[in-house]
Amino acid sequence: MGNIDRAMPVGGPDVGRANLSNSSATQELERNAIRRIAFRLIPLLMLCYAVSYLDRVNLSFASPQMNKALGLNAQAYGLGAGLFFLTYFLCEIPSNLLLYKFGATRWIARIMVSLGICAGGMAFIQGQASFYVVRLLLGAAEAGFYPGVLFFLTLWFPGSYRARMMGIFIAAIPISGIFGAPLSGLLLSFDGIAGLQGWQWLYLVEAAPALLLAPFVMIRLQDGPAKAEWLPKIERDWLIGQLAAERSETERKRSYTIVQCLTNPRVLFLAAIYFSNVCLLNSITFFLPQIVKGFGLGNGEAGFVLAIPSLLALVALIVWGRHSDKRKERYGHAALANFIGGVALLASVLVDDPAIRIGFIAIAFACTLAFTAPFWAIPGSFLTGGAAAGGIGVISALGVTGGFLSPWFIGYMKDTTGDFRSGLGTIAIIAIVFATAMYAFGRRDAGASRSGT
Repeated sequence: MGNIDRAMPVGGPDVGRANLSNSSATQELERNAIRRIAFRLIPLLMLCYAVSYLDRVNLSFASPQMNKALGLNAQAYGLGAGLFFLTYFLCEIPSNLLLYKFGATRWIARIMVSLGICAGGMAFIQGQASFYVVRLLLGAAEAGFYPGVLFFLTLWFPGSYRARMMGIFIAAIPISGIFGAPLSGLLLSFDGIAGLQGWQWLYLVEAAPALLLAPFVMIRLQDGPAKAEWLPKIERDWLIGQLAAERSETERKRSYTIVQCLTNPRVLFLAAIYFSNVCLLNSITFFLPQIVKGFGLGNGEAGFVLAIPSLLALVALIVWGRHSDKRKERYGHAALANFIGGVALLASVLVDDPAIRIGFIAIAFACTLAFTAPFWAIPGSFLTGGAAAGGIGVISALGVTGGFLSPWFIGYMKDTTGDFRSGLGTIAIIAIVFATAMYAFGRRDAGASRSGT
């Protein structure tokens, strides 16, 4: 009898069953809330990002026709591709802080409108100078969208869901490639219709969705769960309490002001790591279409071949984000993905067979994107509120300078050596070195790794 008494919960067996029931009810409440929020927010955010990313990189699909029409060599093209990231860098931190001040809904809608206008303007460039000017304007227009949404997701999802949700959101990149590559190939065939060349039709048609999406952003998004009337009160109260508890726990360990986060060594280290990832991603994104065209494929065939890396990346992003959440580990997951991405890109420059080269590049692209899901779950583990908005902005802004430098460098090496291999190989080695440094930091800072949930 004494053994039974000691095993029984205080208050008797009915209370024990009630506790189990309450726990089960809370879990069901959590699942329903997260599912409802994800279906409400994520599809629209993904669509906006797919459109914005395509408007950023459709330059790569247009380049074979456009470069010939405007007389641009590889170095001039690479510089123009990279100039986008110069103004993106300069405007990103202010944009994220303004998003925090005015609210994500209005600011994201504003970005979509300005992005659509500038993306359509690419159809009317006349030469090298106007090419550079419009790319600079496009970078300023889009600045803040990506880090702004990443911050926005921290306002809606508890830490244990962030890597998978960020992974699903970032899956918009390969989705834009899956659909954008064949679409771009088709639009290039519109050459001569209404007096416009194919590359001009590409820019005009692919800019329109950005303008059309802005009203939906204003209607569907809210700046936090407190304003979400579509969420049942019991789920809204649970989410607000959960996020508040996580924020209090994070601030109990260490609270940063916006100014402090801008010079925080951990933030700057993450920015350096992200720099290597952006170099890797943009090296593939802006020059892969030209590499594939070099295999002798037509526009339509090239479009479908270019969708292969995006298909692989879509799977990798979702699987790797979920695995990171399940293991509650960030640094090792991000480092391993970037390391394999660098090794695969390096391998691609050492072989000549087109099918094998595309296979290695597809692996590199998939791993480079898979890196982002666990990586962007890290800042929210030690930054909150305005500091989180500023910190994410710093990491993204400093990191995207790699988007300015890598296309220019690869274009320069192509004009110098006559091949893309030396430039791509250099970028691959940089990524491998930085991935190793991130893994070492994660091992040393095991406490930060465990708290990144």
